[in-house]
Amino acid sequence: MDGKIQSTEFVSPDLNHTTLLQFPKVELHRHLEGTFELQTLFTMSVRNGIDLPTDFPSFKKEVQFPKDSEPDFLKFLSKFRNNWYRSHEDVWNIAYESMRAFADDGLHYIEVRFSPEHFAIHNDFDRLEVTKMIVEAGNKAAEETDTRIRYLLTFNRSRQTQEEMLELYRKVMSLNLSEIVGIDLAGDELNYPPELFVDFFKAVRSDGACGTTIHAGEVTPPKQVWDALNVLNADRIGHGTSSIEDENLQRYLTDNGVTLEQCITSNRQTGSWTDEEDHPLGRLYRAGVPVTINSDDPTIQDSDLTDDYVKAVRYFDLTVDDLVKLNHIAIDAAFLSHTAKEALRKSYDAAVQQFRSAQRL
Repeated sequence: MDGKIQSTEFVSPDLNHTTLLQFPKVELHRHLEGTFELQTLFTMSVRNGIDLPTDFPSFKKEVQFPKDSEPDFLKFLSKFRNNWYRSHEDVWNIAYESMRAFADDGLHYIEVRFSPEHFAIHNDFDRLEVTKMIVEAGNKAAEETDTRIRYLLTFNRSRQTQEEMLELYRKVMSLNLSEIVGIDLAGDELNYPPELFVDFFKAVRSDGACGTTIHAGEVTPPKQVWDALNVLNADRIGHGTSSIEDENLQRYLTDNGVTLEQCITSNRQTGSWTDEEDHPLGRLYRAGVPVTINSDDPTIQDSDLTDDYVKAVRYFDLTVDDLVKLNHIAIDAAFLSHTAKEALRKSYDAAVQQFRSAQRL
C-alpha cells in the first residue's frame, strides 16, 4: 500500500482516488519545504551524510508523519529539517524534481510558497541566489509538464523580525522575478500576533507587486483572523478554520471575497482540527464562504492533494460540479492580473471538459 486513500467504501465509484488523481486542480496553499520528491530527498540525504537511515523504507518512515498516528503538533514539526543541502546544486535539484512531480497530482495551476531562509540558513547561502534558483527550477519543471506555477515568499514569524523581513523582501523584489506573486506570513500564531508585522505588510501593500496571505485561525480564535484582515489587510487567509465559530466573520469573508486556504489532512495531523469528517471546509462552502482545498505539506503528511479531494467528496458529499466551483474560487483568489485569471479559467475549463469526457462524467 502506498498510504493514499484507496478505499471507495464511502465514495462515489466515479470519484475515487484513481479518478480524482486526474481531476485538474488549482492549489493556493502548499509549502515547497513540505512537498519534496521523496526519492530525490533520500538520495541527497545519503550523499550528504545526513543522520538518517540509509535504506529507503526506514528513511521514509523517519521523515514522514505516521499517517494513522494520533494528532501531534510537535511530532509534525519535527519532520521539517533545513540541513539537507550542501550545495546550490542540491537546492536546484530538490526544487526541480519536487515541482516536476506536481503534474502527477493533477495540478493545473499552483501558487507554491517557499522560504529562502529555509534553503539558505544552514550553509549561509546567498538568499537571492537561492530564490533565483528555485524560481528557475520551478519554471523549467512547469514548462516540461505543462503545469502553471507561480511563487509566494514565506516569512516566518518566530525566525525573522519585520525589519529583517522587509530587508529580504526588498532585495528579492529588486530581482524583478515576475513569477513571484505573493507574500506569506507563517509560523507561531500564538506568540507572534499580526500586530508585530504592521510596517512590513504596509510596505508590501504600498508596493502593490504582491498579494498577501496570512496563516491565521489555524490554532488561534477568530479574533486573529479579524486581526489579519484589519491590521495587516490580508488578501487571503491560510487555514482560518476557527472562522466557523464566528458568523459575522463568515459574512465579512463572503461579502469581501476573502478566500480561506483550507487543508483537511494537515489540520488533523497537527491537531488544529482533529475531526476530518466535521472539518469546517464543508460547512463554510455550503454557507457561501470562499474556501479552497489544499494539501499544505503532502510529503511530510504521507499524502497528496488528491487525498484531500477524496475526503472532501466523502465527508461533504461534493460532486464534480462542486469541485469545479471550488477551483473557480481558487482561480478568482489567485494572485494574478484580471487578464491572467481569465486565461487561466479558460484553460482550466478546457482541462475539466477533457476530464469529464475521459471519465464520462
